[in-house]
Amino acid sequence: MIAGPAINATELPLKLFAKGKVRDTYELTADQLLMVATDRLSAFDHVLPNGIPDRGKVLTQLSIFWFSQTDTFQPNHLISGMVPDLPAVLKNFREELAGRFMIVRKAKRIDFECVVRGYLAGSAWKEYEESQSLAGEKMPPGMRQSEKLAYPIFSPATKADTGHDENITFDQLKRELGEDLATKLRDMSLELYKYASEFAARRGLILADTKFEFGQIGDDVILIDEVLTPDSSRYWDAATYQVGTSPDSYDKQFVRDWLSRSGWDKSSEPPSLPADVVAQTRLRYLTAYQRIVGKPLFPPKPRNER
Repeated sequence: MIAGPAINATELPLKLFAKGKVRDTYELTADQLLMVATDRLSAFDHVLPNGIPDRGKVLTQLSIFWFSQTDTFQPNHLISGMVPDLPAVLKNFREELAGRFMIVRKAKRIDFECVVRGYLAGSAWKEYEESQSLAGEKMPPGMRQSEKLAYPIFSPATKADTGHDENITFDQLKRELGEDLATKLRDMSLELYKYASEFAARRGLILADTKFEFGQIGDDVILIDEVLTPDSSRYWDAATYQVGTSPDSYDKQFVRDWLSRSGWDKSSEPPSLPADVVAQTRLRYLTAYQRIVGKPLFPPKPRNER
C-alpha cells in the first residue's frame, strides 16, 4: 500500500528519483516529477516502524492549498494534484495515490533551508539561551521562551539529507550562494512568512516559525517541496499561547515526547508507537488542516450514505 509506512520504492512502475524519510519522488518526464507523501514518520533521525494514517494526505493537501494561495506573488513547482492528470501507466494506483501526490516541475534544489522565525522557539530559543543571539544576530537581553520577536528574522540552515540541519548566518549564506541569490531567498522567505502568518492569525493560529525550500529552473527561483505544513512549520493555538512556556504545536512533537519518555536510547531501532499515540497524532494533523483551510480534510458523509 502507498499509504503504509514501509512503501516499497519499486512499487510504482516509474523510475525512482529520490527517496526521503517521508516522500518518494519519481521521474515522469524529463522536466516533471511525481512526489508521493507516504504516512511514514521520522523522529530523532529514525523512520519509525509504524506511521500515522492520512498524514501524507494532510501534508500534500496543505501544500497544495498554500501553493495555490501564494502563487500570485511566489512562483512554485506545483503542476497538479488531480487524479485525472496521472499518467496512464499509473491507472491501477489511482486510488492509493489519491490525495497524497503532486505532479511538479523538476528544479535544481538550492541546498539550504530558508527558515523564518517570528517567535523565540526551538533551536532559536536554545541559541538565545547560550549566546543571546539568533542566527548570529545579537538580541535584546531578558527575552523569554516563545516570546514574539520585534520583527521576523531570516535564519538559514544547511540542508542535510541525513542527520541534523545546522543553523548558519545570512553572511555565511551570501558567501555560499552569492549576495544576489541569498538576498532573493531572504526576501522571498520573509514575504511568504508575512502572508502566511497574517492568514494563520485570521484562523486563530500563530505561525511561530517555518522553513521553505527553493529551486532553480534556468534563472528563475521557485518554491519547491512542501510548504507551511505541520512538518515544516510550528503552529500554535493563539487562544492558549503563553510567553515563557513551550506551547503545544500541531505537529509530531507529541510523538517525540512519547519517545523521550519511552526509555528508547535514540540510537537503536525505535519502538512501535502505541495505538493511542498514533490516533492522537493523526488528530493533530487533521485538526491543523481544518484550522488552516477552514474545512475538514474528510467531510462527514450525509446520513443516507453512511
